[in-house]
Amino acid sequence: MKLLSMAWFTLNVISLSSSSLSPASMKNFISKIGSRETEKRFSTIRVEASGNTVPSIVVYVTVPNKEAGKKLAESIVKEKLAACVNRVPGMLLFCLKSCPNIQTDSEELLIIKTRQSLLEALTDHVKGNHEYEVPEVIALPITGGNIQYLEWLKNSTRD
Repeated sequence: MKLLSMAWFTLNVISLSSSSLSPASMKNFISKIGSRETEKRFSTIRVEASGNTVPSIVVYVTVPNKEAGKKLAESIVKEKLAACVNRVPGMLLFCLKSCPNIQTDSEELLIIKTRQSLLEALTDHVKGNHEYEVPEVIALPITGGNIQYLEWLKNSTRD
């Protein structure tokens, strides 16, 4: 664990040295490296601290209504393309369809947590099961988090 913390420290001192941290703040940060408090923080925040996780992502997919969202979310989880899907209702879409007209509509957002390696299969599944001709599929990397949750994410999805 100390080796991983030190490797992270080494990589990040370069970026910190060019930041706006005062010399006193930098010294305080450096003094904490290797402490139990810092090791605990890195084990729960830095994804690299565990060999039991895989590169993971959060994927946003919008759907036109509750029924479409429920159906798509259930099929994604059933196929083990994601460990978890949250449905966020009540979003309002503002979209430029043709100049200068702006279309407004209500939608729901699916927040999908999965492995990075499943993005292509997930995208294909969404495209094949979505009402929109061109569905939104946007992936963001998970760079840290609760290691136990990320291990669960790995174990709940297909390889």
